[in-house]
Amino acid sequence: MLALLLVALSVGLDNFGAATALGVSGTSSAIRVRVAVVFGVFEAGMPVIGILLGHAATGAVGTHANLVAGLLLCGVGAASIVQELLGREAPARPTTMRRTIVLGAVLSIDNLAVGFALGDRRISIVLAALVIGVVSVALTLLGFELGERLGRRLGERSELVAGALLIGVGVAIATGVL
Repeated sequence: MLALLLVALSVGLDNFGAATALGVSGTSSAIRVRVAVVFGVFEAGMPVIGILLGHAATGAVGTHANLVAGLLLCGVGAASIVQELLGREAPARPTTMRRTIVLGAVLSIDNLAVGFALGDRRISIVLAALVIGVVSVALTLLGFELGERLGRRLGERSELVAGALLIGVGVAIATGVL
């Protein structure tokens, strides 16, 4: 069980980082809950898919998952900065369900490989999905709270900082730090 909790914490940290970045620019509690639930569903569901796909498919995805996810987040962060500088709505803000789903999917790509590893450890997949999902939701909400507090202090520059933070989270994921 300890191994499962540690895995849940480690895969949930990228959600914490992304939620902190999103929270800096300010979000309503309805958006926070929606994002947390979507992130939790993806975090919990990807290991199940990983087990179902088997070793060959997850091995190919797993070796590049962090790089792909990191680069995608860097792109979202850069687009957010450009949009803010142009005076448009930044794509980093999860204002639509589509954006929320894309962000949740990007952040949970690495969980496909986690699913195969959990299958080898003879851990109940239902228990694993539940623990990973709950930890992900908690870390996401915690990240939003921290981000909102930072955003209040940053004022008008919060959107630019949010974009820069997403780029930072993307780099951390791509390099394996998160």
